[in-house]
Amino acid sequence: TELILPEVGFGVWTVATDWWGKISDENRASLLENALELGVNFFDTADTYGEGFGEEILAKVLGHRRKDIIISTKFGYDFYDKSVPREGHQERAQKFDREFVTFACEQSLRRLETDYIDLYQIHNPKMTALERDDLFETLEQLQFDGKIRYFGAALGPDIGWFEEGEASMRDRHVDSMQMIYSIIEQDPARDFFPISEEENVGLISRVPHASEVLTGRFIEPPTFQEGDHRASRKAEWMREALRKAAEVKFLAQEDTRTMSQSAIKFCLAQPSIISVLPNFTNMDELKEYTGAPETPDLTVEELSRLD
Repeated sequence: TELILPEVGFGVWTVATDWWGKISDENRASLLENALELGVNFFDTADTYGEGFGEEILAKVLGHRRKDIIISTKFGYDFYDKSVPREGHQERAQKFDREFVTFACEQSLRRLETDYIDLYQIHNPKMTALERDDLFETLEQLQFDGKIRYFGAALGPDIGWFEEGEASMRDRHVDSMQMIYSIIEQDPARDFFPISEEENVGLISRVPHASEVLTGRFIEPPTFQEGDHRASRKAEWMREALRKAAEVKFLAQEDTRTMSQSAIKFCLAQPSIISVLPNFTNMDELKEYTGAPETPDLTVEELSRLD
């Protein structure tokens, strides 16, 4: 494609919801503005983030810089239907028929206050969605109409995973695919690398710090506030993840590369991973994570040890 992404992008969900800690409105705007000043011009959101707020905040804060930024958003969840109550973080009903996808795209364009979306992603598709010819005919029509430039898939680990990723790339020839990948959670993402190379699909990696385990900030399992998405991680998972994180502390280099930066560099070591989406919640994280690409690459020995 003609899209050139920065190695570190901005996952808008941290400033669109309270699922990753509470951030004031002033700090939400500040993070977005400063990210662009630091060279982050790729902003990944979804229509369901804050029920549209994740798109609206981009328009409000960075709308005047539309030509300077690349916007990716997602679709597929019917949060418009208020007759079905939602409890906690449970998955909503999905819709992928022609009428709904066209409607969802128009609503995203309205909230983003733009006439085109750079990258339109199927949000957590299951195989039943990927088998729908009308879904991809609709995406191609939206592309023909100039409303979206490219389309891809964003996989959900507890919803759809390897089979869905393979079908997205091999059968549906998406332009990009987003998945979870980190030192702690390397599979099944590693199985996608040869397929992405064969099919020439750019990969986008999210949560490189594995629920903040790889930031080096925690020794014991932390307690997150009620409603925080990380609180859904079971204590056994967190303890095991922290044990693994303790084994990779050798990656941190004094004065040259922090543990958090090493986690991002690990993802970028894969040629098919085009951009990494860490979770920004404050200015210190923004500066540290966006500075990761300038730190020393992981050596062959370090990568072999992690493998």
